[in-house]
Amino acid sequence: MDRTDKRIISLLMENPDISQSEIASHLKMSQPAIYTRIRRLKNRGIINSLVGVNLKKTELHIAKIEITAKDPQKITNFFSRCPMCLNGLITSGKHNVCLFLISEKLRAIECCVDHNIRKNPEVSDVEFNVVINPMKDWIASLKIYPEKLEKSPCGKICPKQPCYQIESCLGCPATIFYRGKFP
Repeated sequence: MDRTDKRIISLLMENPDISQSEIASHLKMSQPAIYTRIRRLKNRGIINSLVGVNLKKTELHIAKIEITAKDPQKITNFFSRCPMCLNGLITSGKHNVCLFLISEKLRAIECCVDHNIRKNPEVSDVEFNVVINPMKDWIASLKIYPEKLEKSPCGKICPKQPCYQIESCLGCPATIFYRGKFP
């Protein structure tokens, strides 16, 4: 990646809708040269387009969950299928997993943590933090299921879960049992 590639990336990050012709004009290059560079950057996986929701502009709750687990990969594999999980990271230090969970209702996140993390024998420590306000726009590609499922992607059936029965949980957004409005 050279200086020109970095300038192209910078322009795209400032304005994702900028045209290749406008980039070419800024950099005093031809549009076909810009097209070739952008295609190469995309093919190498260096740049990617993301369509998502700006979490800073929503009423959604975000929690950062720090976990100490015997097998961090098992935790991240389980949550990779969860529509409430924005992302999961395997990290170094005392806590070796970091998850970002999202929901319309903070209590729904707490239920998810209580039943899927704190009760997990692989987990020895959990730290639950609520994100008060992201400092920058946070664009997240939320998992949206236009066709609702009877069983959640993790294999659980919402009406059989204790939190769902006492209406603390909204249910999985991927299922027909979801009681929320978004997504």
